[in-house]
Formats: sequence, structure tokens, C-alpha cells
Amino acid sequence: MAFNLQTFKIRALTAVVFVAVMLSGLLINHWTFFLLFTVIHFGCWVEFQKLIGLIDPAYKTITPFHRYGVMLMGWGFMLWMTNKAYTIGNFDLSEIGWWLLLLSAITVPLTEVLLSKQMNFKLIAHSIFGLLYISLAWGLMISIRNQGMIFKGTFLFMDLGWAIPLTLIASIWINDTMAYIVGSFIGKTPFSKISPKKTWEGTLGGAILAVATVTLVGYFAFGMSDYISLLVISSIAAIAGTAGDLLESKLKRMAGVKDSGQIMPGHGGFLDRFDSLLLATPFVWLYLQFI
Repeated sequence: MAFNLQTFKIRALTAVVFVAVMLSGLLINHWTFFLLFTVIHFGCWVEFQKLIGLIDPAYKTITPFHRYGVMLMGWGFMLWMTNKAYTIGNFDLSEIGWWLLLLSAITVPLTEVLLSKQMNFKLIAHSIFGLLYISLAWGLMISIRNQGMIFKGTFLFMDLGWAIPLTLIASIWINDTMAYIVGSFIGKTPFSKISPKKTWEGTLGGAILAVATVTLVGYFAFGMSDYISLLVISSIAAIAGTAGDLLESKLKRMAGVKDSGQIMPGHGGFLDRFDSLLLATPFVWLYLQFI
């Protein structure tokens, strides 16, 4: 994979803007975090439904109740995964999310039968896959964000919940960047037919550099004493993140498109940018449950 300076410049400029938006959402407070991933959630869903419609044209015929109902169902799951810090007056977002999730789960298949006059299980299966692929990940990301919140009664006394998501996202960014650079200069051995530009040299180089950088910088520069978690989270980001990239590449190949969208020049769409995080997040969540 030859190094292209112009492509690198476009990707770098877009990345600067992207990083600024992401860091603002991640670090200002828990509300901006939820707003950020709400936008990402719906952006991923729009692109996912477009891809599935190209893979299976019958999916383009789903009713608006089905199309937007599954998006709201997934968002309901995100709301449900919030904690008591997410309240507006007397309204608890978690409780609202539970009822939205339940209502959507009932009305989507019901309207499918009433409006389409049949229950097309293949089309429903596509949407269930989207819920597991997209909404599950972002709901669990909200759950991860909840950790590190310290309450005194109902008052949020201290909030360090941004630390783990930032570590995970930084690991993926470093892995992607280092894999691209290493692969551009010394990559020769193809990694997968699904993504011909990926090489073993770039993949292994990116993973090693990501794990080393996150662990060393986190431990020595930021005083994060739990170096085991730094090692595990950065390793999950490298391994599951790469698998997530290949999964999305497979979907795009089946759909016959180069990018899932055009929201970010040089980087594609929401799914292109967050494919690694979609698969890595559930595994990090599982790890956190064990410790």
C-alpha cells in the first residue's frame, strides 16, 4: 500500500476537526457525551439501512414505522442504560428509555403485520442485526460512561466516567493511525481479501504501537496505576477493533460501495469511522463486568 501524501493531508485535516468534536462531546460532561453518541447512533443507523437496502433490495420496502421504529428502539436502549445523573426535572431518562424500548418492541412488529399484511422475518432479522450491531454497542458505551461517577445521594459529586471511553477511543485511533502509517511504508503481506489494503505488517505494527503507547502514556504521564486494564483495553481495541473494521468492509463489499457515507472527507461515513468502536465496546464492557 503506497503512501499517498494528498490522501494523508485530507485525512489529517478531517481528523483534526473530528477529534475536536469528539473530545468536546467526551469531556465536557455526561450530557454532551450522551448527545454525541445519540448523533452517532442515528447516523450509523441511517447508513446501515442504506447498506442493507443495497444488499437486500426488499429492505428498501419496509414501512416508515419499521424504519424509524427500530432506530427509536435502539435509542430507547441507550436511554435505559443511563443512571440517575441523567434527569430532567422529575423525568428520569432511564425510565423513559425503558418505556420507549418496550413500546417500540411491541409496535414495530405489530405495524409490520398490519401495514405490510405479512410478517417478513428476513426483513425483521436485518433490523435485529442492526440493533445488535449498532444500538447494543452505544447503549453499553453509556453504561461504561456511568462507571467513575461518584454520587452523594442524588448529587453527582465527582465524575471520572470519561476516562475509560477516552482510553478505548484513543487506543482505536492510535491503532488505526499506526496501522495505516506502518502498512504504507513496509506493508507487503495482504491481511484479508475483505480489505485488500490491509497488511499483516500494518495490522501487527499498529496493534503493538497502540498497546505500548496507551499503556506507557496512561501509566507514566497520567498516573493511571491500573496498567493491567490499560493493557487489556488497548488490546481489545486492537483485536476487536480490527475485526469490526473487517465486518464493516464486508458489508460495504456486499453492498458494492466504497464508503458507508460521506460525512467526513477522507474517512467516509459514521460506520466507516466507528466500525472498530462498535465491536470493541461490548468486549470492553464485558471485561469491566468481570473486574
